[in-house]
Amino acid sequence: MTARMSERAVKRPPLPLTERDLADLNKLRGEPPTWEALWRLARQEAPTDEVTESVVIHAIFMVGLRAVQEAAEAGSYAADAEDRRGEDAERRAIARRRRPGWAEKE
Repeated sequence: MTARMSERAVKRPPLPLTERDLADLNKLRGEPPTWEALWRLARQEAPTDEVTESVVIHAIFMVGLRAVQEAAEAGSYAADAEDRRGEDAERRAIARRRRPGWAEKE
């Protein structure tokens, strides 16, 4: 029995593959540690039966998409942290210019 995707495919676009891409796909299927890593990263249980090429490519797509999303989030968090550092410096500068409360009671 052939393993299939868990969701129905809505579109099947053509995907140009180079010789190297095909070699990488064959290598991926032939090396158990790499094969298991793919499915672990895809957050799916590794299939034990035959898997179609489209299912493998879809798993690679899912892993790559998640990596892009995580990188975008990390960049956003870094930008937010940088903005926050600037705001903190501005708050400290304002606090230094302000007279302390005890100085006004003389």
